[in-house]
Amino acid sequence: MDDEMLKDFVVEALDLATNVEEHLLTLERHPDDLEILNAVFRAFHTIKGGAGFVNLPAMVSACHLTENLFDALRNGKAPVTPLAIEAALQASGFVADQLNELSNGADPASLASMPQDLEDILTQAIEGKDAPVAAAPAAAPVAAAPAAPAAVSTPSANGGASVLGADGSLDWNALYQAVSGGAGDAPASAAATAAAVADASADAAPEESAAVSSHPKSLPSATPKPAAAAAPPARRATDNQPGNAKEESIRIDAGKLDALLEVAGESVQAANQAAVLLEKLQQFKFEGTAASLMSTLAETLGRASRYSSELQRATLSTRMQPVGRLFQKFPRLVRELAKDLGKDVDLAISGAETEVDRVVVDSLYDPLVHMLRNSLDHGIETDRAAAGKPNKATISLKAWQEASSVMIEIFDDGKGMDPDFLRKKAIGKGLIGEHEAQSHDEALQLVFLPGFSTKEVASSVSGRGVGMDVVKTAVEKHRGTIRIDSTLGVGTRFSIRLPIELSIIPTMLVRTAGAALALPMAVVERVVELPADFDEVGGAPVLRDQGRPLPVHSLAGVLGYEPGSERVGIVMAVPHPYILGVEAVEGTADLVIKPLTAIQTNGITGTARSAEGELVLVVGLSFLLEGCRSSAKAVAQV
Repeated sequence: MDDEMLKDFVVEALDLATNVEEHLLTLERHPDDLEILNAVFRAFHTIKGGAGFVNLPAMVSACHLTENLFDALRNGKAPVTPLAIEAALQASGFVADQLNELSNGADPASLASMPQDLEDILTQAIEGKDAPVAAAPAAAPVAAAPAAPAAVSTPSANGGASVLGADGSLDWNALYQAVSGGAGDAPASAAATAAAVADASADAAPEESAAVSSHPKSLPSATPKPAAAAAPPARRATDNQPGNAKEESIRIDAGKLDALLEVAGESVQAANQAAVLLEKLQQFKFEGTAASLMSTLAETLGRASRYSSELQRATLSTRMQPVGRLFQKFPRLVRELAKDLGKDVDLAISGAETEVDRVVVDSLYDPLVHMLRNSLDHGIETDRAAAGKPNKATISLKAWQEASSVMIEIFDDGKGMDPDFLRKKAIGKGLIGEHEAQSHDEALQLVFLPGFSTKEVASSVSGRGVGMDVVKTAVEKHRGTIRIDSTLGVGTRFSIRLPIELSIIPTMLVRTAGAALALPMAVVERVVELPADFDEVGGAPVLRDQGRPLPVHSLAGVLGYEPGSERVGIVMAVPHPYILGVEAVEGTADLVIKPLTAIQTNGITGTARSAEGELVLVVGLSFLLEGCRSSAKAVAQV
């Protein structure tokens, strides 16, 4: 079997399996929704076709039984009961687990067979219909067979053997049918199949459209294929439309996109440097032909600069993905964990369309899982009535764009955190001294310390002292920040701020101690003039700004340089504001950041090139947000 073909199947099937979980959890709340029933039926049918072709018998069996169940549910032959939902969730979980194993490099022959308890629960759900049990194995496949071409492939309805889509890509189910002759589905005549296609097209089209539109930027997969087959005659008059839609999406290796982005960034930097040189040349007086050439050069360079910037933006957009791709994995996780903990919890998701760099999307799964598990285990009360709250708790997962950052927030309406209790726990574990973390905010941030836990006994969910420190490390790896706000009896809010684009950030260019430095604009409030002498509080310099006394830090000092005459101050827009002293501010610029990998330098997260070609050191966002307090720890690590 072609490894590339298996890889393509796994990628496409994982998308379908994830969508199925989301549909099932919606169906649990709206059991009469025929569109969802049809969508789930089609997803399992399509996965079954591909699994059969790449020889995954356990997956074929699970999908076949689930397909039978949903054929009965959508035709009203069986009721949508909690047992049916649970059976389908277990089936989708089994399929997703096998797909994930394959994605991680497992040999298809090593996959487990379908568990007997899964077969039993699916069979029990199917037997919920008013038909003899003995008839189910024979009747259900026959009923499913005519509907299959309607959901997947028109060529079989015409008696043809084409297994290619309009863009030449494989139609998994058509290929499976062509090779296996049905593999378990009772054969249907071409006339009967064609009739089924015609009958099913009218009511199948809306669901197919919804399935396609919910992933407008997804890669070509089995999902768009039904839309081409199930479209009503009026739309089929333009048969080239589905093909064109598919041709607009191709799968590209992520490494190639990264290389393209780097080249695009360098072209922008080169154009900026050329613009600076041209500006210097224009200070000289040119006459005649030379003046004309300079004018033409300026116009040409301006055009080249615009094109390079557009190339950069277009390349960046190819790396952007909606966080909904990540969020849709969590409803089932929350549902099952809440069930294990004996809690009634509803997960409310909003802002799933917010886009962020694909690297961030891929790396946020584990951090968000840790936070959701903590909210369920630590935050949500077991006895909500005693706390005067509704029995059903709510965890909200939100995302939105704020300036050049993406905000992700998890809020639970649980019991909240007690800062005094957290402080005592940290002192008891020897993580902090007696006089540290005195403020409410500092005490809440203690949960990010490695080894910190409020549980006396570790459980399968939490309590081992790992998790939240991993979350903080993962977020800061991508120049992000995370904070906790909590009120006793009300709930807890985790707020994550991440740059929308990892490689390019707006910065303020400054100079101090002879070094060119860049500060992320996300934390810059404004620039002020510093006096020669400062008032002092506790021996530290303080400047009153807009009626508030703010501590003043020397940027050179906190970075370990020899401080010079720093007469310019930058007011930092952080939770605990302060002023950062520098020698000069040299403007703002969007810089292409190259992270430091081989070395670790106190407070510095990466390097860039200015428009003049000078090397610029980029100061870390988390370092600035923490008031430059991490300097001692960073120096110790170096």
